[in-house]
Amino acid sequence: MATELTGVIAEHIAAVNAFDTDAIVATFAEDAYVNDNHREFTGRAAIRRWVEREMVGDKVTIDVREVAGHYGDTIVRGAYDGTYDKTNLPDEVILSNYFSVRDGKIVSLVVINNRPAGY
Repeated sequence: MATELTGVIAEHIAAVNAFDTDAIVATFAEDAYVNDNHREFTGRAAIRRWVEREMVGDKVTIDVREVAGHYGDTIVRGAYDGTYDKTNLPDEVILSNYFSVRDGKIVSLVVINNRPAGY
């Protein structure tokens, strides 16, 4: 499994781990969207509010475990940690991050808590 990140996605993960709101938001296009926990945040202003409250506010860090390319998109699976409510969560929370990048900026990010298929 590859774990090397490059470009704006590497910048994004580094900014998240540094709790740097401005640097995180700067990785997104003006009209980008984020879907996190079945909620959608559209545009930089909404993304900034999400980052301030749920990423930087909860001191979220991402330990990258896998990076995969898929038809021009990038899937990053990482172990999340932070000061968020961990009630009923496993000891290690692995989330899949589906990034689409255009012209050097993130245009969409979908964060999903996937489970292995039962078959």
